[in-house]
Amino acid sequence: MENVNHKKEWIGWLKVIIITIMLAFFLRTFIFATSIVEGESMYPTLQDGERVIFNKIVYTIDDPHRGDVVIIHQPPKNYVKRVIAMPGETIEIENSQLYIDGEAFQQHFLSDEVIAQTNNFGPMEIPEDNYFVMGDNRLISKDSRNGLGLIPRDDIIGRSELIIYPFNQFGWID
Repeated sequence: MENVNHKKEWIGWLKVIIITIMLAFFLRTFIFATSIVEGESMYPTLQDGERVIFNKIVYTIDDPHRGDVVIIHQPPKNYVKRVIAMPGETIEIENSQLYIDGEAFQQHFLSDEVIAQTNNFGPMEIPEDNYFVMGDNRLISKDSRNGLGLIPRDDIIGRSELIIYPFNQFGWID
């Protein structure tokens, strides 16, 4: 009798393990994934080597918003950048001030020092189904201004949500 109970216990544990693995696979494939930040283009928001969790499902039910830190898939790699201008808007940077549709836009996520280092750009109208993105470290970022170009909606695969590594940097992404 004890042998039968022991076997039932093992089968129960095996079911729990299989369900846990299937759930983790589902979440990783369809809902959340991780990405490693490469380079300093998003400093100080994100630093080289940090691992972030990004939400893959958010943009199947909504569009990216200004200020979102997004994951962009452009083979052979993914990029982490901040959405600055939306489809149909006109962007211009003049004397370090960002203008969207002629209105000054305050970049609360950047220090005054970084803002002062932002070079003139534009004006440029953003076509439908495209986004203008920049890294927070404006001096060295490869972004919509200089090499990455405008980002088609379909290339935005998720929104960065949480820094998970290194552990001392654990927290939500602004």
